Amino acid sequence: MFSLVLFVMTTAAAAQADTLPINGSFEMPEGKPQGWEKKTWGGAGTFSYDQNGRNGSWCVGITSQHGGDLSWFTRAPVKAYSRYRLSGYVKTENVAPAGGKGALINLHEGPAGVSDAITGTNDWTPVSFEFESGRFETVMINCLFGGWGHATGKAWFDDVQLECLGATPLERSVAIDAAQMGAPISKYIYGQFIEHLGRCIYGGIWAEMIEDRKFFYAVDSKESPWKSTGSGAEMVAADAFVGEHTPHLPAGGGIAQSGLGVVRGKRYDGHIVLSGSGKVTVNLIWGDGDYARDTNVVLIKSSSGPSGTSFNSYRLRFRAGASTDNARIEITAAESVGIGTLSLMPADNVYGMRKDTLALLKELDAPVYRWPGGNFVSGYDWRDGIGERDKRPPRKNPAWLGIEHNDFGIHEFMLFCEEIETEPYIAVNSGLGGVDGARDEVEYVNGGEDSPMGRLRAANGRSEPWRCKYWSIGNEMYGNWQLGHMPLEDYVRKHNQFADAMRAVDPAIQLIAVGDTGKWSEQMLANCAEHMELLSEHFYCQSKPGLIEHVKQIPDAVRRKAVAHRQYWDTIPSLAGKKVPIALDEWNYWYGPYEFGELGTRYFLQDALGIAAGIHEIARNSDVFFMANYAQTVNVIGAIKTTKTAAAFETTGLALKLYRDHFGTIPVAVTGNTDPLDVVAAWNETRTALTIGVVNPTYNEVTLNLEVVGVERHASVRGWQISGKDPMAYNNPGDRLNVAIEEMRTNLTPNVHQLTIPGISASVLELR
Repeated sequence: MFSLVLFVMTTAAAAQADTLPINGSFEMPEGKPQGWEKKTWGGAGTFSYDQNGRNGSWCVGITSQHGGDLSWFTRAPVKAYSRYRLSGYVKTENVAPAGGKGALINLHEGPAGVSDAITGTNDWTPVSFEFESGRFETVMINCLFGGWGHATGKAWFDDVQLECLGATPLERSVAIDAAQMGAPISKYIYGQFIEHLGRCIYGGIWAEMIEDRKFFYAVDSKESPWKSTGSGAEMVAADAFVGEHTPHLPAGGGIAQSGLGVVRGKRYDGHIVLSGSGKVTVNLIWGDGDYARDTNVVLIKSSSGPSGTSFNSYRLRFRAGASTDNARIEITAAESVGIGTLSLMPADNVYGMRKDTLALLKELDAPVYRWPGGNFVSGYDWRDGIGERDKRPPRKNPAWLGIEHNDFGIHEFMLFCEEIETEPYIAVNSGLGGVDGARDEVEYVNGGEDSPMGRLRAANGRSEPWRCKYWSIGNEMYGNWQLGHMPLEDYVRKHNQFADAMRAVDPAIQLIAVGDTGKWSEQMLANCAEHMELLSEHFYCQSKPGLIEHVKQIPDAVRRKAVAHRQYWDTIPSLAGKKVPIALDEWNYWYGPYEFGELGTRYFLQDALGIAAGIHEIARNSDVFFMANYAQTVNVIGAIKTTKTAAAFETTGLALKLYRDHFGTIPVAVTGNTDPLDVVAAWNETRTALTIGVVNPTYNEVTLNLEVVGVERHASVRGWQISGKDPMAYNNPGDRLNVAIEEMRTNLTPNVHQLTIPGISASVLELR
């Protein structure tokens, strides 16, 4: 056996001095002055902002009569691994050090750099210094008076300028020992999480186009998407078809809903549930004029009662004559009728699910999906989601905004898993829910047909049990935001009660307990280790200035979890001889405006690099992480985003797909100083190909010189990457993709071991 040696050299375009805008001339006064703040490090003094600058312009000043260490400061973005010059002018009057340096400019909280100090009385004097940014991408610039001690007198500062002189040449080396292998990387680290929240399921996975189709809100109420037309509508509670009330239309009455997305030439099918008598006209309208609509006329079958209390379902079928996101459906009655509910979906839906979304989910190829929450599960009754779909009760979402239609329940989730060939992972309600509800849910899903819940399942159309393997007891029960939150000492007992009841139904299930690094995880492991197979952990990261810092948040968070759990394994007595791996069943970035509904943040190329680096860190700790579920799959902080009529991979979804498709499963040892790159390597399952993952979170190209001496002589090399010039590049459903997985062009051969990795990229190489 031998080593694979990897040499890394960073290159860049010819150096050029780029002056960065930092309001160093202090001519932008907003904020007095704009972008600059005051800081007293020690002693006392006063700050000034006046027009005594070099050319009669604005400048800043600092005065101390009895001694002080003070500064005007600003923070400026810089490119990592680049050379800069910071310069400025200083004017002094009777400046005398009192343990400090005098008047100067310097850097703080980042790369080191300091100018000469000016003392005494001097007219405007230039000062400057050059520095290497290293891995830092933000610098704190100080106009400093005193400096590492006090000074007295007065100083003025003007024309502070930061110039980029060019990229810093780097050379790095890393050794990959293909013979030193770690624990296999579980396929379940590529898992996903879908929750009843925002447009993840309804408006993302589920194909239903009608909002509030069961009339949870009264027509014409502020919250309702339904508006009355003609003679109006009345909400009637007596003999309601579903929920608390049903809209009744008098003769000439109607209701309408706008905001439907349709595509020209595409067919839309559905049904409407009606009571009463006479003719009902249902129009799908996509524009103005009599011809911008498709009309269905329903003749109601005879019903009992003057308004009809017997409901029947009638088929609807439309074809759109134009593309729009603001089509509307209008329902008008010739006589008095009641509308129980209605549904409308694209005709190409797959068992009620969006065809375009499912196609991308199949490409994503996640091996396991967690459902139904999330915070949602702590207020969810699974029984609401079984039985005849039209009769399932609408509820206010217990944890989030909007209505829970209960159209997507256990049967739909399991059918979803079958359709995209993935495994289910179900969370039970240990918040407001009780032990009996969890026990019955396991029996409903996994119990035999002769069990009480198995008979109910069969009555609802499924005789065979699904035999779901993975179950979690609760979600984030440590948080005071969680419905049913309770003190830790009470929850450990509740968890064990749930586990005993669920295992009594099916001893083969694998249980995931609620964890949170620190006291909660420690006590769960100490008191519940025999009542779990995995312990859940969650984390989310926000935006950080600078590409490197933004990217490395994710692997840093993964690493902290791994370090903590290794310590638990070594120190908690109840774990003697037992390791409880992590199910990282929520992890992601979470920041920025909601472009795709509730929590529908947009992701950028920089986020794809962070997710890729997170996979790297999980692979390095493959003995600790058994499962990881990216949160969430569609729209809600999602790997896939949808509009009303289109779907597309987010940049983060592409990173997951890149590694799921091409990265290996048997990690091998990687040593050496790779900073700022993130490099991992792994054999494929049959050890016929060595894969190498490289994340480059800099703006610079990287030349890789590979000396392949640790594996059999390779016959072929392929590579795939996600890259771009702009870290803020993103994809938008319905538009041409700005970020995609592309096959790398490489001149690697058995004799030539050099290739170029672009800046702002995640790449996977395969050596066969």
